[in-house]
Amino acid sequence: MRILTTSMMVLALSVTALSGALAQAPAKDKAPPIYGSQLMTQQERTDYRNRMRQAKTAEERERVRQEHHSQMQARAQERGVTLPDEPPARPRGGMGKGPGPAGGPGGAGPMGPGAGRGPAAPGPGTNPQ
Repeated sequence: MRILTTSMMVLALSVTALSGALAQAPAKDKAPPIYGSQLMTQQERTDYRNRMRQAKTAEERERVRQEHHSQMQARAQERGVTLPDEPPARPRGGMGKGPGPAGGPGGAGPMGPGAGRGPAAPGPGTNPQ
């Protein structure tokens, strides 16, 4: 019974930690990077994203992307800024790099140094109650 109670506590804490991490993530981080975004206003970035969403086919999205790439190359040249030749790679979904919201392995993560393993086992010669 104690194992079940401990498991339920660990599950509840995990769900709480996960929901807190998801609530803290800003929505704009979910948007893919825009080529030359440092040369664009917020309104231009919004307009570009809308054009990409409105494109019906992959070919149409690629055309919008290439037109935008050419415009940003011209703008960079006007301003004396260097942009990479290729737009950033599009995200393919799935798990990405990085340790995630908990910050990596080991250490005192969101659950502390015990990492949810329950109370420490009594040492030799102690009288557990």
